[in-house]
Amino acid sequence: MVGYGYAGATIHAPLITAVDGLHLVRVASSQPEKVKLRGIEHTADATQLIEAPDLDLIVIATPNTTHFGLARQALLAGKHVVVEKPFTVTSAEGEELLQLARTQKRVLSVFHNRRWDSDFLTARHCIESGLLGGINTYHVHFDRYRPQVRNRWREQNLPGSGGLYDLGSHLIDQALLLFGRPRTVRAEIAIQRPNGPAADYFHLQLSYGSLKVVLHSGSLVREPGPRFQIHGSRGTFIKSGFDPQEEALKQGRQPNEEGWGREDATNAGSLLTERDGLTLSGPIATLPGDYPAFYRGMRDAIREGLAAPVSACDALQVIRVIELSLASERERRVMPFS
Repeated sequence: MVGYGYAGATIHAPLITAVDGLHLVRVASSQPEKVKLRGIEHTADATQLIEAPDLDLIVIATPNTTHFGLARQALLAGKHVVVEKPFTVTSAEGEELLQLARTQKRVLSVFHNRRWDSDFLTARHCIESGLLGGINTYHVHFDRYRPQVRNRWREQNLPGSGGLYDLGSHLIDQALLLFGRPRTVRAEIAIQRPNGPAADYFHLQLSYGSLKVVLHSGSLVREPGPRFQIHGSRGTFIKSGFDPQEEALKQGRQPNEEGWGREDATNAGSLLTERDGLTLSGPIATLPGDYPAFYRGMRDAIREGLAAPVSACDALQVIRVIELSLASERERRVMPFS
C-alpha cells in the first residue's frame, strides 16, 4: 500500500487483512514511523515498493493529485492496482490509465466502497426487485455539520479537492450503477463556509428523461434530513442515517466480526408499496453493509480472472460527470452527456 493517512490506516488496511488470500506485507508512507502494523515492512520510498518483484497488488491511498502518476508507475511495473476514489483528477488521466491497464493485462479498480453501504444496498434492492415500480425520482443527500475548515489537503484549493470530488464521487458512482449514463447534467457548486478555500456544497441534477436524479451535499447542516428519497410508480422508499462501517473502523473494530455492517433496527427506512391490490406501508430492515466485498472481488479478479469489483470504465464515467458538473457551474447551463 502506498499512503498511510486516514484512508490507508483506518479503512484499507483492516479491510485487506480481513480477506483470506490477501496479505498486506509492505507500506510506503511519507511518515513511516506512523506505520504500526505487526509484521508489516514500511518505507518512505514509494518507487522502491512499487517496483518490488514479490508484490502482486499495489493499493494507492494517497492525495488525489498523486493518483495518476502512482497508478501509471505501478501498471508499468506490471502490478495490479487499486486506486482510492476519485479515480483521477481529469478524465484524460483516467482514460490513459484504462488503456495502460489493458495493454499491461492487469486489473485496475477504484475503491468506490459505498457501493456496499447498508442503506444503498437496501435502496438498490428496493429498486431492482420492482417494489417501487418504475423509478421517477431519486434524491440522495450526504450532509454534514463541519463549520470549521480543517487543515488537510481534501479541503484546500488544490486540483481534485473539495466536496464534489470527495463525497460527490460516491453519490455519482451509486447513481450511475443504478441508472447508467444520464442525458444531461446540471450543477450548483459553492463555498459556503467563511474563508473556505474549496467547494463544500454541491447540488447536481442528472436527467434521464422522465427519471430525475438529485445528488446533494452541504457542510453546514446541523440536522440532516433523509439520506434517500426514492419514488416510483408503485411506491416510495425513505431512509435516514449513515452506514455504520466507517465509524466502526474508526473505533478499531474488525470487519470479520460477527454482525459486521448491521445497523441498529431503530434506523430502518420506510417502504410504501402496492402489491395484489393492497397498499403496504411500514419499516423495512436494512441489509448489512459489506466493505470487505471490494477486496474479495479484487482477490477473485486477480486469481480467477473475474471482473474487477469496480471497473475502471465505471470510475472514468464518474470523473466525466464531475467535469460536466464543474462546466455547468462555470457556464451556468445544462450540459449534455456525450
